[in-house]
Amino acid sequence: MRCFVIGLLFVLVCVPMRLQAETEAERRERLESQLDKVEQQIIAQQKLVSEKREERQTLERDLELIDSEVRQAQLGIEARSLAISQLTEQIGDKEAVIDILTERLAKQRTSMAELIRETNTTDDFSMVEILLGNRNFSEFFTDADRFMAIKESLNESLAALEQIRRDTEEQKMSLIEKQETEAELKRVQELEKRSIEEQEARKAAILAETRGEEAAYQQLLEAQQKTAAQLRAQLFALLGGGGPIPFPEAVDLAQNASALTGVPASLILAILEQESAYGSNIGSCVMGDVSAGRDIMHPDRDKPVFLVIADTLGFDAATQQVSCPLRRSDGTRIGWGGAMGPSQFIPSTWAIFGGYVESGNSYTYVQSRDTIRRLLKKSGPSNPFSNQDAFLATALLLRDNGADGSYYSDRTAALRYYAGWGGANNPENAFYGDGVMKRKARLEGEIRTLQGG
Repeated sequence: MRCFVIGLLFVLVCVPMRLQAETEAERRERLESQLDKVEQQIIAQQKLVSEKREERQTLERDLELIDSEVRQAQLGIEARSLAISQLTEQIGDKEAVIDILTERLAKQRTSMAELIRETNTTDDFSMVEILLGNRNFSEFFTDADRFMAIKESLNESLAALEQIRRDTEEQKMSLIEKQETEAELKRVQELEKRSIEEQEARKAAILAETRGEEAAYQQLLEAQQKTAAQLRAQLFALLGGGGPIPFPEAVDLAQNASALTGVPASLILAILEQESAYGSNIGSCVMGDVSAGRDIMHPDRDKPVFLVIADTLGFDAATQQVSCPLRRSDGTRIGWGGAMGPSQFIPSTWAIFGGYVESGNSYTYVQSRDTIRRLLKKSGPSNPFSNQDAFLATALLLRDNGADGSYYSDRTAALRYYAGWGGANNPENAFYGDGVMKRKARLEGEIRTLQGG
């Protein structure tokens, strides 16, 4: 009986999906094939861009490089659109399965309630009632065993269905988070594409100004190089509400963090500059704000540690500004907010370097685990809203991501900073690493000029 009930339920769950499997499989295969082709094109374009960068800076080389970068960004956006289509379809499948399972769970609960009432009635029979009902002991125990067998079978099938529903909902939430991440990355890629197109327009204007003459272009490039005086007066933008700081101050902070971690100061500045340029996490929210029906800060991952950070540092968690969730052009929400200070670390990431250790359902500040405090020889806990602490936190994450000063390692570390270790090898994310390395090369030159090297 037990095997029959569970087997029947399994068939009922699987049959509706099996009927449509061929069409869905064909669509998924097509999307995967398209995505694979686009990613191969991205890899080829990336190779072309890398080769062009090794060439001497000339007018022809720069214009070709811009064309290649624009094409690379376009391919990245195309690849991400295909990935989002895949995720959207998978989410729809999961929602349909959840609806089916929820309906069947309700029916099973109703059946269970009826059986419980019947078995309770059976359990309440007294010996006198059994005898007066012309029933013998053998018949009574046979009925009771039958009820218990059915009840046990339904209990097992109900538990199995509930587990499937929980697993499916977890998968759905995971897919939604992936889709939100994909949408955010696509938005940033589109910003990068616009930036490249603006650069292309500027180069076109230069071409018109120089009339295509290489000598005139080289003179123009030389004239555009910033002087030490200009760099001393330049401001360096930072995220997190603190506002821009003088470029020399930013260089000092980056070089101090570099001395403590081995990560190049130019890479630290390049990451902070690129993040600030994209404005991907800037916002003016507080912990208790609600966006699209949900808290702006992840309630399980980030809010508990944020409250402990606030208590440790002595600021008001209810009024301290943190980042807001991003929104698409249609106003729908993307992911979570709650990022803090210039480095824009979410609380759970800051905990890794700031000394906050999970204990049960909460967090505890442990001074010996506060890497930032130890390296900076601070008398108090590290603070995500401090420029000095934030620069070092960025350097520590880059160090842990593998940055060591070489082109490949620094580019990979930047990609891991942006897309995590899992997303660092995705061809459609290549634009971010390329952008950071371009900024790093420029900033190295500006640091030399500033310091008279």
